[in-house]
Amino acid sequence: MTRIDPLQGPHPLTVAKAAPLVFLVAGEPSGDQLGARLMRALREKTGGRVRFAGVGGPRMASEGLESLFPIDELAVMGILEVVPHLWRIYRRIRQTVTAARLCRPDIVVTIDSPSFTLQISQRLKGQGMPLVHFVAPQVWAWKAWRAKHVARYLDRLLALLPFEPPYFEAHGLPTSFVGHPAIEAAAEPADGSGFRRRNGIPDEAPLLCVLPGSRRSEVRRLLPVFGVAVKHLKARFPDLRIVVPTLESLTPRMESHLADWEIKPLVLTDSAEKLSAYAASNVALAASGTVAVELAVARVPAVIAYRTNALTAHLAVRFLKIAHVSLPNILLGRGVLPELLQWNCTPERITEETARLLTDPAARAAQIDSYAEVIDKLSPPGVSPSRRAADVICELMVAGGSA
Repeated sequence: MTRIDPLQGPHPLTVAKAAPLVFLVAGEPSGDQLGARLMRALREKTGGRVRFAGVGGPRMASEGLESLFPIDELAVMGILEVVPHLWRIYRRIRQTVTAARLCRPDIVVTIDSPSFTLQISQRLKGQGMPLVHFVAPQVWAWKAWRAKHVARYLDRLLALLPFEPPYFEAHGLPTSFVGHPAIEAAAEPADGSGFRRRNGIPDEAPLLCVLPGSRRSEVRRLLPVFGVAVKHLKARFPDLRIVVPTLESLTPRMESHLADWEIKPLVLTDSAEKLSAYAASNVALAASGTVAVELAVARVPAVIAYRTNALTAHLAVRFLKIAHVSLPNILLGRGVLPELLQWNCTPERITEETARLLTDPAARAAQIDSYAEVIDKLSPPGVSPSRRAADVICELMVAGGSA
């Protein structure tokens, strides 16, 4: 079969007799955002001749996916935190596998959340549908044996980080660096001045963006610590204002934790307003995760803080093979963003590092200047990350005879 160049001319899928079916599986909010952008890119790539089924959240629903079940059931992280939910998670795995087998999609794309999604891929091996995983497991951080394991059943891997493909290609798994989705946010409109004006925040008032994570366990563990730090910061910066971008599903839980804060934060659920909040903020206090890259792309100086249960922390210290946990620091190979983890995640340390970024122009400039290198490393050549991922998926569907 002649190889189709996915970057040139009309794609064969646009003239298929029946629109191909893409079965998508996302297990948490970051995957939901990835999936939504991928769906949009696939529609653009195929001229709208594509159908979707599977599991996703509200962003994927806005792009036309009717999810098999709510993904907030799966947003659990940590060893002890997962145990009470194991039976429900296992039941959802079986439900998803059964649905995929019944609808016989042209391709299955699992997105991040490897403890959930890769269980599904493994069970679908040999069912006659190409299996793609979007976001490479972090084998460079720990569990290096997983690279060989996933190569046994996946057909293609889409990596967000430029150094990841060799880990998997060494075991025969074709892996494509597609770039990090946070890069796409740089092209979206963000109005920092307008955000301050709309919310009555004076231009001279310091604005702290607080991001305690997208999982309920993270919010429960981090917000009390963050709240005490905010109280200390308020004493040093009387005009301090707080904005807390979050997910709509987390808002009631978030507001219950924020009720006793000395400063009443502005809670946001609109994704477009989040980008404007970033643009308006002087500094951010964030849980470790994808948001660190979002802040780098938005050029917001940040403090990264994280705390988990003692057992998970002990195992992480023992098995992790990396010196840093936030992606900007990992990519740069140096600690540009302060990382306050576990026993260092205290109100006093958070107050100290955040105050330094509010008052020390050199510390702010060092972070902001380093972000250009982060953005360059995470950008794929020529196209957006979502479009590059869509190109690879369309190419696989054509090679599999979907046209």
